[in-house]
Amino acid sequence: MPKRSRPTTSTKRLMAALTGKTGHKYGAKPTTVDGKRFASKREARRYAELKLLEQAGKIAALRCQVRYRLVQVVHYVADFVYTENGQQIVEDVKGFKTREYKAKKKMMAAQHDIEIRETR
Repeated sequence: MPKRSRPTTSTKRLMAALTGKTGHKYGAKPTTVDGKRFASKREARRYAELKLLEQAGKIAALRCQVRYRLVQVVHYVADFVYTENGQQIVEDVKGFKTREYKAKKKMMAAQHDIEIRETR
């Protein structure tokens, strides 16, 4: 029996166009919690943890998907921003650190003096 070849990228794109279904590049599964859509189960789980911390009074002012301008047309969107012990925390849930993310993290530190807290 001949070995089956893997679908090419163009075949995947064609199938996605025909079916209307696309998969996430890194296999993340979009998840909804409290009516909010998150890019991954990991991010949704972290949101639930942060909500519990907020309810317990450990953190305050939790916001999701906060956008920061870096340069003219480049933005960084933080997964979560909240206050912990009187300090603003910018947090990102990371499964894989892309080259683009690493560059934006450096720009956030240089332009906004903000260190991004990464969680897994």
